[in-house]
Amino acid sequence: MLDLEVIEDPAAAVVALDPVRASLLARLAVPSSAGALALEVGLSRQKVNYHLRALESHGLVALCGERKRGGITERILQATAASYVVSPAAVDADAVDPASAGDRLSARYLVSVAARMVREVGGLARRAQAAGRRMPTFTIDTEIGFASAEDRAAFADELTEAVLDLLSRYHHDDGRPHRLVVAAHPRDEEIA
Repeated sequence: MLDLEVIEDPAAAVVALDPVRASLLARLAVPSSAGALALEVGLSRQKVNYHLRALESHGLVALCGERKRGGITERILQATAASYVVSPAAVDADAVDPASAGDRLSARYLVSVAARMVREVGGLARRAQAAGRRMPTFTIDTEIGFASAEDRAAFADELTEAVLDLLSRYHHDDGRPHRLVVAAHPRDEEIA
């Protein structure tokens, strides 16, 4: 089971976002059968099987075993990942292209950069796990309160200078490329 799967396919996103299927997917972090899931969610085994087949056809769940119960062979399924994120590219291919936003100071540009990061890191994580390797990442997530717009602009200027200084010291044209993203936005509850 993957730690994280980024869903790129629009059809798979539709399947995963269906409320019943999303509930089944969450329950399948632990292997289970249609019969056991039907008891948990209060649906018929046939309906649960229908939803499981849809999830399975898009690679969101996989067969991990079978067991005999009376005259029936029960299929045991498990989610293919511990958690799923739908890539914005599943809805709009331009969503992951910051160049399509134009204005680097716009919300659309920031969201496009974040969407590209989701897509790239999701793919890298999948390949690293398949290869049995760890993916090197580094994240800083913090909050800062600015007294004024002028302070925010001065901070941005100083941060840019500091990052450019670090880049000049550590960047090597023949080194392994990494993407660096620095972003700032108001906290959601602070938008009036």
